[in-house]
This record gives sequence, structure tokens and C-alpha cells, in this order.
Amino acid sequence: MALTLLGLSGALTHDPSAALYIGGQLVAAAEEERFVRDKHAKNRMPYEAAKFCLEFAGIGPDDVDAVAIPFAPISIMEPARWHYAKRYWYAPDRGLDAILAGNRRFHRYKKRIEWCLQQLGFDLKKTKIVPVEHHLAHASSAYHCSGFKEKTAILGIDGKGEYATTFFGYGENGRIHKIKEFYDPDSLGGLYGAITEYLGFEMLDGEYKVMGMAPYGDAGKYDFSRLAKFVDGELVVDTDYANVIGFRRYKENGKGYYFSPKLIDWLGPKRAGDIADEPYIHYAASMQKLFEDLALQMIDYYLGDILRDTGRLAFSGGGALNVKLNQKIIARPDVRELFVQPASGDSGTAIGAASYVSVARGVPVEKMEHVYLGPRYTNEDVIAACAKHPSQPQWQQIANGDAEVPARIAQILADGHPVAWFQGRMEFGPRALGGRSILGCPSAAGVADRINEQIKFRERWRPFCPSMLDTVGPQMLQTDHPAPFMTFTFEVADEWKTRVPEVVHEDGTSRAQVLKREHNPRYYDLMLELEKLTGNGVVLNTSLNRRGEPMICSPTDALNMFYGSDLQYLVMEDVLVVKGVDVPT
Repeated sequence: MALTLLGLSGALTHDPSAALYIGGQLVAAAEEERFVRDKHAKNRMPYEAAKFCLEFAGIGPDDVDAVAIPFAPISIMEPARWHYAKRYWYAPDRGLDAILAGNRRFHRYKKRIEWCLQQLGFDLKKTKIVPVEHHLAHASSAYHCSGFKEKTAILGIDGKGEYATTFFGYGENGRIHKIKEFYDPDSLGGLYGAITEYLGFEMLDGEYKVMGMAPYGDAGKYDFSRLAKFVDGELVVDTDYANVIGFRRYKENGKGYYFSPKLIDWLGPKRAGDIADEPYIHYAASMQKLFEDLALQMIDYYLGDILRDTGRLAFSGGGALNVKLNQKIIARPDVRELFVQPASGDSGTAIGAASYVSVARGVPVEKMEHVYLGPRYTNEDVIAACAKHPSQPQWQQIANGDAEVPARIAQILADGHPVAWFQGRMEFGPRALGGRSILGCPSAAGVADRINEQIKFRERWRPFCPSMLDTVGPQMLQTDHPAPFMTFTFEVADEWKTRVPEVVHEDGTSRAQVLKREHNPRYYDLMLELEKLTGNGVVLNTSLNRRGEPMICSPTDALNMFYGSDLQYLVMEDVLVVKGVDVPT
């Protein structure tokens, strides 16, 4: 049988997930949160996700050659633990622990993985568990999944893994080489997370909200350069203000934060509420600018020579989901193509760890062309869920679904109604890409506000994103750079700003998905039908969930969400569910 590898993430007590490679092909991948209905699934193991992957492939534990995990022991001979102890001198208990028991988290995690595997029916005596360093897993998820054949610069930015926070390296002939790592507390991702907390959002969840708030502010109003500097090849975060631990933390209502009271003294009270107001919009803009400036300096210093040689960059880690930074990277004259792992956060390290072990064992992995890797459901499953649901859904099965569903839904969208769109396999990663989406017509005035207020129940200043036909992308975005995963923003052509205003952000950009038909034919055909009706092969696309909830997985999840919002239309495979109106014919 072909080499079969199960990747399991969740080492950092959030975003557990599972991914299954068979013979270098990514067969299935899913996040635990979708099954247990608990966003980020904190302090859980990826039991349901792994169970799904095995069942989808029709295999059992005995068929798995190895289990790869994205967390590894770090030797006392390496600089990482010493750097941590030195920089956190003001918390000597933490420093001593890093030196004397620096792999305690790894051993605790491995025990939890072993417990999870036992619940899944694995025999630990026969199961090979292969640890992969966290940032190597991120690097593999970007480089090995990019499909790049040339020498490729590799960048990883996140809060931290075992100790590393930032990774610079390159890939060549399938092998990953480290150039440099930075270590906690010198973390650009951690600094952004600390300011995210100060701005009233949750770290590891609200960073994209800060990014969405930034265009409303003026980065020139406040100078954030005191927070971090990049000098002589080293990043140094000022731990008087951020990335703090122990008694240096600002505390409120019994909770400690990753910033200090000194930051409050400088910038004023921590933000609260949903309003994007002054001075906080300017703080968001200043943090975003600092993040971009330092990241671009670091790229130039460590990866510039490789980029000038081949122009290829693979990027992962939570920082890679900062689409505004990615726009700046693409704009560099030495970057021909940027690949960002679509699940760049820690859930994607399940793919990274498994792909790393696959390549190490001599089996190259396929290029990652799409993220439709989760469960799918039949019309029969959907009808059964409707029959059991207490709200007694009014539904109709559309005949000849492949032809009629896109046409029917496009007409509903063109009439100005949002539609919940549940089709095919669930997406892996944080972006809805036409599997589990709420859709709107981007030329219908006010549809974004309607979705925000009546359906998503989220902050009104948050932007909505477009999915578009591959024939539209070059016109609207003024570039033919691949954009299949909503990991980049692009400047929107002036004509399109007026044609699809509901998906253009405050700064004139859009975080776009440019779709090829082969990867999601029904979604593509929907946009073709909408183009016939409106002249625009573009749809407003946001994730199928309400605020604070994980993306929908099953038909029952979709019905629960549907009846907990003001949505009127839900289409699941060929089944159209309506409420408050007659079923359209």
C-alpha cells in the first residue's frame, strides 16, 4: 500500500486538526472545531477530525504508517531555550524552567496525542509518532504544497511554536534548509497579537479584525516604532510594552494580557465594544504599518538574494494570513509568485507535519490546488436533516441540480437576497471558498450591511470579500497573479469599484478568490449565471456561520444557523430551504 501518513495538530492547545496523506496525495483534512462546534476547539485533541479522515479514506489505524505531529523537543544545546531565559530575565521561574525542563510542553502534548490515538483504536506499540519542529511544519505546509520547482525562499511568521517565532529558509530539490530563526519573546506575530488584545479582540482570532480596522485610521498619527526594531539582522521586541509574562502583564477582571500597564499609560485605556473609533483606528493602522515595515525589512535581509534569483516565496504561520502584508510582498519587484498556505494558522501544521514526513520518506507531495478536503453530504442526508429538524423546514429538491441550482440561486442573489450556500466538501482553513458560504450580489446596494446586521451579527466596519471567475480576475484586480485562497488583497480597478461596491474595502482593495472551474464547478457556474444577469461574474462571499461560531460542517449545523438568523434562503446540494416566503419555482 502507498505511504499513509496522518498529521495531527493541536500542540499549542488551540486549532486542533487532522490531515491524511496517501501516496503524496492530500486525501482529507479537517479542523476539530467544525465537528464539536467550539471555535478554535481550545484544549481539545483532533479526535473527530482524525476519525473523519480515516473514515473518508476507508482505512483503519493499522493502515497508517506513521503519525506526524508539529511539535518537537528542542535541545539544550540550541540557542532557543537560552534566548528565552535571557530575555525573560524578569520572570526567573520561567527562565529556569526553560533551561531545566524546556521540553515539558512537548512531553505533555505527546501524552495527549497518545491518548487521542488510543481512542481512535491505534495500538501505541505499533504506532510510529514522528515529531516535526513547529516552524518546519509551517515551512513544509508552504513550500512542499506550493508546487514550486525552482529554489524557493521560505518565510514563517507566527506567535511562537516551541520557542521559535520566525523562520527564514529556502527549499531546493524538495529539501528545506534553515537560514535563521528568531525566538520568543522577539515575535512580530506575538506583538501583533498583544496589540490585538489591547484593541479589544481575542488573540489568535481577532488579528484580522485589527487588519480590517486599519484602513479607517491614519498610521502617521502615532509612531509605534518603539515597540520593536530590526537591527543588524535581529528582531527585538520591547518587553516593557508587549509580549510580556508574569507580573508585567496588564490585568483586568482577573485576566492577564500580553501587554503591560506601561502600554496603557502610553496609549490610554484598552478598547471595548464594537465601534471602530478614534484613537483606536489609528493604533490599528500604526500596528499594521509596523508589522509590514519590519516584515519587509526581514524578508529583504534574509531572503532577498534568493528572491532576486528565482522570485519564488512560500509563506506560512499565522502572520501569513495578514493579507495586507501579502499585497506588499507581491508588489516587490523581486517576487514573481507568492504562495501562502491557505491554512497558515496552526491548524495547517497537520498538513505541514505530514507532508514533511512524506518527503523525508521519499514520497513527494502534490501541489495544493484547492481546500475542499472535509466532509460532503448527499441530497438524502440533507432531506433527512430537514425531516428531523424541529423548525420543520419548508424545502424543495431542484431537478437537474447541476444546471438549475446555479441559475435559480443567481436569480435570488440578483434580486438582492443573501443566500446560504452549502455545497460539496467543506473547506479546510479559515476562509469560506464556496463550500460553506453566505453569498450576496455585490452590486446590490446595502447587501453587505444587511448580512452584517441580520445574519453575521458582527462589527459593521468589517469588509466582505469577492469570489470571481478567472476571466474576471485580471480585469478587476489588474493582475494575473494566482489567488485561489483569499490570502491576498489587490487594488481594485476604478471601473469595478463602482460595479461591485459591496466587496471593495475602505482602502479600495479586495481580498479576492479567483476561481478555476475545475476546482468547484457548481460555484463557478453560479457566477457565470450571475454574470448573465448583472454583467459581473463576481459574488460577495463570507463564511457560513454566525459571529463567534466555527464554520458550518453538516446540514443540521446549517439549519440551526439558518433558523438562528434572518436568512431567507438556504441551498444544500440540490435542496432549497426557505422561510418567510413561498418556495420559488
